[in-house]
Amino acid sequence: MMNFKEIGQVALALLTQFGLKIIGAILLWIIAQRLIDFGLKLLRRGFRSQNVEPTIINYLVNIIAVTLRIVLVVAILGFFGIETTSFAALLAAVGIAIGAAWGGLLANFAAGAFLIIFRPFKVGDLITAGGVTGTVTEIGLFTTTINTLDNVMTIVANNKIFSDNIQNFSANPYRRVDLLAQLHHNVDHNDAIARLKTRISQIPNVLDEPAPDVEIMTFNLAGPVLAVRPYCNNENYWQVYFDTNKAIRETFGEAGYPVPEQRYAFNALAGDGTKPVIHSPNIV
Repeated sequence: MMNFKEIGQVALALLTQFGLKIIGAILLWIIAQRLIDFGLKLLRRGFRSQNVEPTIINYLVNIIAVTLRIVLVVAILGFFGIETTSFAALLAAVGIAIGAAWGGLLANFAAGAFLIIFRPFKVGDLITAGGVTGTVTEIGLFTTTINTLDNVMTIVANNKIFSDNIQNFSANPYRRVDLLAQLHHNVDHNDAIARLKTRISQIPNVLDEPAPDVEIMTFNLAGPVLAVRPYCNNENYWQVYFDTNKAIRETFGEAGYPVPEQRYAFNALAGDGTKPVIHSPNIV
């Protein structure tokens, strides 16, 4: 029968072994924490050197830190001989459940991260994205806020923006204004083109290079249609747009051009003498 001395020796050996494991686990935790913190500092510094948005840096670093600490806890449990397979499987199942429940939210988060990293647009740019046209006021991790041209704040999910075409009107230094000018059949189009080019070049903020384009675009029942296309800097777009419309009106009025009207060729009477017969339009 085992005496108390032998029991004490066995207990001492077990306590010593357990104590050494406790000390080892504490040392492992401290060293691993130092290594994790050092790695996160290097990662944060690397993100900053690439000019990544501070908000996305904090989120990514926090996610990585939590993941590494969970791995560390599982490793320490394994060090004590605790079965971690079931624990790891439970964590995986929880992760899958959360991912399924937050699928849309995570998709918007990922799209927001890519928008911040790749920068297809920035705050203050005039864009069309996700079916919305306006000025970007905020790029968040899940949504982007756009003020539309009629000054309505519109919040668009980042995944909708990232999965669709993006037009950035502010990316290039200048843009083209596209307008049309209707001429009467009897107007000399060369005279109209020369007058418009001279008048449009005098509009404030119209660029000399590229020079304004004025050419025949198409024909309709009223006569030739001119494409009128001055170029300007982005911030002057609407001023040039409206001033060009006024210039078209004033130039044609000063030149005394007749008002455009649709022209048809008629027979005097139809064969039965009841009403006119309309033939194909006669475009000069």
